[in-house]
Amino acid sequence: MSSKILVLTVAFFCLVALLELFSIEKLDHKNGSFVTEFILLGLSGQWELQIFFFGIFSLIYGATLIGNILIMVTVTFTSTLHSPMYFLLGNLSFLDMCLSTATTPKMITDLLTEHKTISVWGCMVQMFFMHFFGGAEMILLIVMAFDRYIAICKPLHYRTIMSYRLLRGFVIFSWVIGFIHTMSQMLLTVDLPFCGYNVIDSIFCDLPLVIRLACVETYTLELFVIADSGLLSFISFIMLLISYSVILITVQQRSSGGLSKALSTLSAHIIVVTLFFGPCIFIYAWPFSNFASNKTLAVFYTVITPLLNPIIYTLRNQKMQEALRKLLFQRIVVTWNF
Repeated sequence: MSSKILVLTVAFFCLVALLELFSIEKLDHKNGSFVTEFILLGLSGQWELQIFFFGIFSLIYGATLIGNILIMVTVTFTSTLHSPMYFLLGNLSFLDMCLSTATTPKMITDLLTEHKTISVWGCMVQMFFMHFFGGAEMILLIVMAFDRYIAICKPLHYRTIMSYRLLRGFVIFSWVIGFIHTMSQMLLTVDLPFCGYNVIDSIFCDLPLVIRLACVETYTLELFVIADSGLLSFISFIMLLISYSVILITVQQRSSGGLSKALSTLSAHIIVVTLFFGPCIFIYAWPFSNFASNKTLAVFYTVITPLLNPIIYTLRNQKMQEALRKLLFQRIVVTWNF
């Protein structure tokens, strides 16, 4: 698992670098577009405030990488965590890390520059990976809810139902849905002509804001974004709330004492789901209102949530805490022996 994650991460950064390198040459020959770059307004404020945000977001991004990588390594190399729930948690950490990496490094470097620009093709790449990893994470969270349903409501059949063959199929399915989700929108966006106003009032490129800058009528595309991203986020959120409600009702009917244990187990999942889907629904269900350019929601969705996930799952999970301590102790012993 760790080698696959490393290969995917390296491939991701290489692809972004290559597309950025050849972006201007490609755009010059495409549809006669006059705009070759967009201007990001970013987080406005005095220079001192920009430096403060640079330090804060650098620490958050560093903690996000360390936290999620630590979860992936712990799940991979700790035999007691070789279970379906932790397998899915490791994949969630990988998606969180990739989602944050798609936007946060660019946002951090822009805080130290006066002219915050991004090439049109680089903007398209950023949006592609945001919706790719975001769409995959939506499906994975639904799979994690299904896993908790089987574990709590059908404990005797848990290992039989949640086989690793089924788990791998679920993970592959989430990536396929993420790819279809992003391609269905990007194929309609990448050919839009941009020939006038090129200022994006945000910290990164996103579909609602970029579509506004096109030189052609985009009403149909706007409705498609609402139906694709907004409706997908809303329906997924409702499905998850219903699934958690069914779990709690089932537990309460079987045993009143088991309700508190179920709430303790599910509370972390409910927090993650709310933090992830809340900003998405506000941004994409009404993408061409003021919510789309709300920088607070944008920061929360791409910077804060990927950090909170490892914190929530590690601080509220005793088994994960023990595995982390054991892994760190082994590392210290090996280092001391050398």
